[in-house]
Amino acid sequence: MLGVDSPLFSALAHLVDPSEDHEKSFGNPTRTYVRDARAMASTPADVKELPSSYVFTIDMPGLKTEDMKVQIEEGNVLVISGERKRPEEEKDGVKYLRMERRMGKFMRKFVLPENANLEAVSAICQDGVLTVTVAKLPPPEPKKPKTIEVKVAREN
Repeated sequence: MLGVDSPLFSALAHLVDPSEDHEKSFGNPTRTYVRDARAMASTPADVKELPSSYVFTIDMPGLKTEDMKVQIEEGNVLVISGERKRPEEEKDGVKYLRMERRMGKFMRKFVLPENANLEAVSAICQDGVLTVTVAKLPPPEPKKPKTIEVKVAREN
């Protein structure tokens, strides 16, 4: 169903190409690039292709919807981003002994295939799981051959 030559697979293969804009100063990545790369690496996602849509699923436990952002950028790039903030529980005499839950900004970028309908994107967060659905455009109608009427030539 999801072969190597599928449009989704080829789109996902081009997720992020860090070779151009991000290696400016003598081959060193910029601070923004390093931050974005970390945010992307620590935000796992599941991507499914259904007959009528593409579905992107990301775990977002404990996040409020106002801390999540779903956007279409640069024409056909789906960007899912946000920030998980540390709760402000600092009280007198209270200190963390261990802080293992990931906090901070997160982001994922997905180049959408040509048949993605950018006007039909929905995002629903339920039980800490964000599901973004991008509908597919209907396949183009096959071109019908144009029929030319053949006329009988008159003799003069």
